[in-house]
This record gives sequence, C-alpha cells and structure tokens, in this order.
Amino acid sequence: MRTLDHPTKPPHIPLMTDLSKIRNFSIVAHIDHGKSTLADRLIQSTGTVQDRDMKEQLLDSMDIERERGITIKANTVRIDYRAQDGQDYTLNLIDTPGHVDFAYEVSRSMRAVEGSLLVVDASQGVEAQTLANVYQAIDADHEIVPVLNKIDLPAAEPDRVREQIEDVIGIDASEAVEISAKTGLGIGDVLEAIVTRLPAPTGDPDAPLKAMLVDSWYDAYLGVVVLVRILDGYLRKGDRIKMLNTGAVYPVDRVGVFRPAMAQVDVLGPGEIGFLTASIKQVRDTKVGDTITTEKKGCETPLPGFQPSVPVVFCGLFPVDAADFEDLREAIEKLQLNDASFSAEMETSAALGFGFRCGFLGLLHLEVIRDRLEREYDIDLITTAPSVIYHIHMNDGTVQELHNPADMPDLTYVDHIEEPRIKATILVPDDYLGDVLKLCQDRRGVQLDLTYAGSRAMVVYDLPLNEVVFDFYDRLKSVTKGYASFDYQMIGYSEDALVKMQILVNDEPVDALSTMVHRNRAEARGRAMVEKLKELIPQHMFKIPIQAAVGGRIIARETLSALRKDVTAKCYGGDATRKKKLLEKQKAGKKRMRQFGKVDIPQEAFISALKMDG
Repeated sequence: MRTLDHPTKPPHIPLMTDLSKIRNFSIVAHIDHGKSTLADRLIQSTGTVQDRDMKEQLLDSMDIERERGITIKANTVRIDYRAQDGQDYTLNLIDTPGHVDFAYEVSRSMRAVEGSLLVVDASQGVEAQTLANVYQAIDADHEIVPVLNKIDLPAAEPDRVREQIEDVIGIDASEAVEISAKTGLGIGDVLEAIVTRLPAPTGDPDAPLKAMLVDSWYDAYLGVVVLVRILDGYLRKGDRIKMLNTGAVYPVDRVGVFRPAMAQVDVLGPGEIGFLTASIKQVRDTKVGDTITTEKKGCETPLPGFQPSVPVVFCGLFPVDAADFEDLREAIEKLQLNDASFSAEMETSAALGFGFRCGFLGLLHLEVIRDRLEREYDIDLITTAPSVIYHIHMNDGTVQELHNPADMPDLTYVDHIEEPRIKATILVPDDYLGDVLKLCQDRRGVQLDLTYAGSRAMVVYDLPLNEVVFDFYDRLKSVTKGYASFDYQMIGYSEDALVKMQILVNDEPVDALSTMVHRNRAEARGRAMVEKLKELIPQHMFKIPIQAAVGGRIIARETLSALRKDVTAKCYGGDATRKKKLLEKQKAGKKRMRQFGKVDIPQEAFISALKMDG
C-alpha cells in the first residue's frame, strides 16, 4: 500500500514562476498624496478583486485607519497582470504608511522589494515625508518610478512638481507617469511602468531555503501569521523551518499569498512574497528581520537584520475605574501581539492607582494605541503627560535611563542630565517662514539649514524631543494654516539644564503631574500649571495651597480658598467678643481639618492639566 508521506529527499521542483516575470514594489509618499487610493485602482483594474467586493482603502483593514484616512500597518497584495507585450506578470505590492511615526514599517517593507513608486501630489508637490520615505528607498538601492497623482485637480501643476522632484530629491522626473488615482486615469501607464522600468528579483532556486521575515501578526484562528520574502530555495507546506536568530524550529502548516484575502498555495519560490503559519503561539517569537531556513541543510549565514524599533515617547495609561485594571492588562497584551513596537510595563501612582508605563514610536502612535484601547476594548483611560527617555549621569560615572520624571534620583548624586534631540525637517511656504522660525526658537531649537525649493522654504532644525512631543505639531499646523509638513529623525543625546518640576497639592506631591522642564522655563510652566489646577480642583472645607516646586524651592503658588459656613448667622446684636469666639473656634477647626483632611482631585483635572501642560 502506498503512503502519502514526503519522500526523504524532496523531488526537484521546476521554477514556479519565471523570475523575470515577477515585480516586487512598494508605494511611498507623504500622507494624503494617494498611496492607498492608487493601490485600490491597481487591484481593481487588474481584476484581482471583483467590483462587488471593492471598497475604499481596501488594504487598510483597521477601523481607525479608515476613519483617520491613514495607513498604519504596511499591507501586501499579489496582482496578476497581462502586459501589452502579451506576457503574464506577477506583481507583489506593499502599501506603506506615510506618517513619520510608522517609518519603521516603511524601512522593513523596503528591504523586501526591488523598486518603488514615488507618488507626489501634483498640486502640493514634494513634502517633508516624501523626502524621508524616498531616501529610505534610495538607501535600500531601489529603482524609483515617479508618479504625479491628482492631475485632474484645477490646482495641479505637473511641470512645476517635476522640476521640484529633480531639484529637491535629485531623481530624473522627465518620464514621471501622470495619473488620477481617484478617477482611474493613467493606471494602465503605471502598470506598464512597473513591468518595464522596475527590475526583476534575483534568487537561486537550487540553494537552501533563505527567506526574510518581513512582518508578523496574530490571528485568532491560525496563530501567528508570518509575512516572508523568499530569496533562495523553496518553502513548502510540511517543511520544518528554523529561525536563525532564535534557533526555534517549527513545522509549516500552510503557505499562501494575499490576493488580498489569504489564498493557500503549494509552494513559494525565489523572488515571491507570501505568508506561512506554523503553530507559532506568540508574535514576540518571530523577530522582524530574522532569516528563515530549513532545519536540515539550511543556509548558514543570516541576512543583515533590521534595526529594532526603539520607543521614543513614554506615557502612563491608567483606567478611570480601578476595577478595569485587569481588562486593561488583557487589552494591552492583545495589542502587543499585533504591534511589536509598542512596549508596556506595570506601574503604580498614588493619585491614579494601578496602570501601565507604555512606550511609543511617536505621538500619533500613542494616539492610535489609546484610541484602539478605548474603542476595541471599551476601556476609559487617563493618559499622563508624554515624556521621553533622559540619560542621568551620576557622580560615580554610571548612567541611568529615566522614563518617568517621578523616579528622578536625588540631585546630590547627579552629575548632569542629557535629553534626546531630533533633526527636524520642515517644508513651509515662504509667507509663514518667520512664524516657523520663531516657533522653533521658542522650543530651544538650533537652526542647521535653510534652503529654497521654488516658493517653499526647507528648514532643518536641531530640536529637543521633549519640546516636540507635547503640541509642537499642532502649533506648527496652526501658525502655517496647515501648509507646513514636518518630519524628524533621532540624532542622539546632549546635555542641558534640565530640572524636575513637582506639583504639590496641600503639601503632598502629585506624581502624575511631575514633569522634566528646562530651568529657564520652569517658572512660567509652573505658574500656568498651578493657575489651571486652581480652577479645576473643587473647593474643600479648608484652605488648599497648590504649589510648583523645583528641588526644595517653591517657584509658583496659588491658594484655593475654603468653603465657609457662616457660624455667626444666629448672633443678633450683643457683644462683639461672642462673634469673635465663634470665628476663632471655626478657625481652629479648619486648621485641624487641613492637617488631617484629604484633597480629592477629580480625574478631569488631571486630564485638563496635562493637556494644558503641552
């Protein structure tokens, strides 16, 4: 009787697809320049998805992506296309985010493909994140095809934008494809440009399996789904694969591709992008950038991995209702399964109870995570002031990382403090340049460069990240009426005169309101904070001092007056000493009450005070 087991040596499988008929590419652009819409049109015009199943932003699967109109996770889809020369091609598209906080997703996607479509809005031209993303593509050695989108708009100036691409980015834009992703105009030209101008992948079908782990996420039914790019060899269902980084071995349960729904295939060959599932229980077991090979006779040398994502902004997340703490813990664990760049550890606060100290890639990442926790898991949250990691250099030569200002060590043991700094690139119309320079100077910025691209200025500043994480982006948008675009990258740490500012309510420090500020700004920041708290804290039966302190020195104070009962109301006429006696008695009672009384600070006061702190 024949068995259906695999023979010990798998038979040689002929090349599934001719490598010259495969094109792997990503779409890069600034936010809102039409990446996801172009991806929709490419999918629709090739018949990859039936018209009845088509919807806007097809590859953006999260509600929050659709609602905000942004891409957060890089998504992939395989498209079959018959070119004008009659040949059939397989196109693997990765749609990447445009926002600076998700640049990590972009850099991973770039390494899995050979070319990029650079989409530029023909009315707005090159923006800050167009530059950031295209430089990542150039670093990854990509062939780049410029695409001018939105040419159907009355304000479109394709010739001016072509010149801008050549001047600012330095790539030839004479053959840029002119399209309107919304109406579908020029989509056929884009498909032809992909086939004729982007390179085919390379790979050795006879070599041992070598695949790059591009992304991974958790699926409730399949476990961890791993997105892979095959470089050499073949990946089949039933293979025993090994992760070179962790040394873990798993049997492959299924192999497939995205069209954009999951479709199983028998085998993935060189140059192809697809997914595998292998009964992997946790996303943290699949390290992005790892090399996947077979357990026996696998490849020896791993691929150069990606830089791991490093959180730059930290804040505390606390449930409004302490009873929701376990639900919050469960929700955070589930989110971490799908987002490896989000970190969290438990912390407690005297004012807010139990919660988590969480790390994010930026403020938008923080907002997205908070929105998902509140929506998908129905938890009301309090978010403490965002802070960054400071390096505390101690007198004994050691260096500590400070994530939470409340944990600041005693200053007598501290030699100096260093804060993270960023290189910010701002593109702004000439009319608003003065306001932008003033904003950057106010935030302790150091100007590095100022150049012009047509009528727009490109300003490069060295800024402290601490000054940017609060409301810099909002302020920038308001002083430029929304016309400025902003991108940044971390450049390292530098020493500055930083101090920890504490808020004392009734002589008790409130941990949740502790912040790190520059010594020259402490007084103004402290005064604004105590004035705000005076409005927000309700009156009690006793007088409450609200103070801002740096070290042992009080730098600002407001006093919240007591609620008073009129104890002399029943005294009609008579001796004045009688009234005096009653008032003295009341005064003594208030004094004792202040000594033992507890001040209740409502949750709204925390949220409003922290918002103001920006």
